[in-house]
Amino acid sequence: MLRSIPGIGGIVACGILCELGDLRRFRSLKHLSGYVGLAPGVYQSGSNYRTLGITPRAHRLIQSYFVEAAWQAIRADPVMQAYYRKHHGKNVKSIIIKVARKLLSRTLAVIKTQTPYVIGVLE
Repeated sequence: MLRSIPGIGGIVACGILCELGDLRRFRSLKHLSGYVGLAPGVYQSGSNYRTLGITPRAHRLIQSYFVEAAWQAIRADPVMQAYYRKHHGKNVKSIIIKVARKLLSRTLAVIKTQTPYVIGVLE
């Protein structure tokens, strides 16, 4: 079922399932993205608050799987392509992290609902 998501092929799907196990153990997308490393890092001290990009504590292999799959998803899925173009003009690396997080949310939804992904349908 994971292979129905654009950008996720056989090797990436196998890697996701082998490295993460059962994705239903994560309570929410926030917990899963924190584990994978696609959540924003935050520095907070008193009244100072800064976002630092993605968190340094991460599962690097899975993080790289989703970033590479995001590049393929932009080419194959018109919804992802529109999302990428909406943010066009900003830092390309930060945009691809946003797309990878969106791809991670789709992966979690496919696993939890046990229904294959349909290309081009808005969430």
